[in-house]
Amino acid sequence: MFKIWHEMIFPTRANVDFLEITRELSEDLKKTGMKNGVGYIYIPHTTAGLTINENADPDVVHDLKLALDKMVPSSLNFLHSEGNSPAHLQASLMGFSLLLPVQEGRLLLGTWQGVYLCEFDGPRRRRILVRWEGE
Repeated sequence: MFKIWHEMIFPTRANVDFLEITRELSEDLKKTGMKNGVGYIYIPHTTAGLTINENADPDVVHDLKLALDKMVPSSLNFLHSEGNSPAHLQASLMGFSLLLPVQEGRLLLGTWQGVYLCEFDGPRRRRILVRWEGE
């Protein structure tokens, strides 16, 4: 049974970036040899998040960015002195952790699903913590 947290590093490319990390997670899972269980993924940053969404049509990511910008516009009268309050709020909307089912050595995602690291205050070097648990 695997129960060790380890770190994966991802450089983001823009101020707001949805970086698909499904392939990297799948490769990491294969290294364990685990066949069935779950993967826990956590991002220890306050201006970046994680989500699962469609990875077939890039317009979906465009639309997500557009909607998040409309929901949390930078024109609001924020008090946080660093000037990145929208990034904190958008990251909170996405969430900071995911649980991924694993079956027969593969991530059990839907046909069009991908795992995304969501950057809202980049570009930066982001890390995620991953733990595979199963047999």
